[in-house]
Amino acid sequence: MSTSITSTPAAANGVPATYPKADAPDTQRAARQFITFSFYKLDPMWHRLPDEEKQRGRDEFLAVVKEFQEGGTVVVPYSCVGMRADTDLLLWRIDYQLERLQNMSTRIAQSGLGRYLTPSHSFLSMSKRSVYVDKIDPGHDDARTTIAPGRGKYIFVYPFVKSREWYLLRKTTRQGIMDEHIQVGNKYPSVKLNTTYSFGLDDQDFVVAFEGDYPEDFLDLVMELRETEGSKYTVRDTPIMTGIKGTLEEVVATLG
Repeated sequence: MSTSITSTPAAANGVPATYPKADAPDTQRAARQFITFSFYKLDPMWHRLPDEEKQRGRDEFLAVVKEFQEGGTVVVPYSCVGMRADTDLLLWRIDYQLERLQNMSTRIAQSGLGRYLTPSHSFLSMSKRSVYVDKIDPGHDDARTTIAPGRGKYIFVYPFVKSREWYLLRKTTRQGIMDEHIQVGNKYPSVKLNTTYSFGLDDQDFVVAFEGDYPEDFLDLVMELRETEGSKYTVRDTPIMTGIKGTLEEVVATLG
């Protein structure tokens, strides 16, 4: 009989320390985070509602998000208003229970504001230790196993797909190519990279989220990475989504 992660005793803040492997119940392994980048587009009809109805809708939305935050779900909100034509809001969400993230999405859709929000993009991924070694900053490898979001004013998110040729290269060859990639990244300490993994969960291989206070640094970083050898193995790295972080109330206020 299989064991669900939801039945595992949780540590502080609902974080399970370990859970049984499906193929070896007596073997324990560290639990991983589920990560979703949920983008929403606001229906223009929202702006035509009476002010009182809009306020009720905002209050319902805020109450739902805060309820899940208090229950252990990490939620970092970003406004995308004016950044792209196809999205207005990003909720970066992290939880150890996928079902809780699904329940939150359902509750958001039932709120007053949520009824006027259409999901425009949604990326699902998980945390995982990198298979590549950061020879410049070895401690960075350990930090990747747990995603700690919200460290910059701006966020830049996109799904990332590598070619099959990349995965057929020898591991030592890939490590050598990544050494150059890592070296370039370390030239821009103001940009924090969060790499999450989507293999088998979603269409992309990875979802990458860059945080920082200086968009010009991120722009220069991406330009320089285009010139590295690893770039030729990229199949897709769009759409690229830009957001501005704020409190939940501030982000909702940008919707009008």
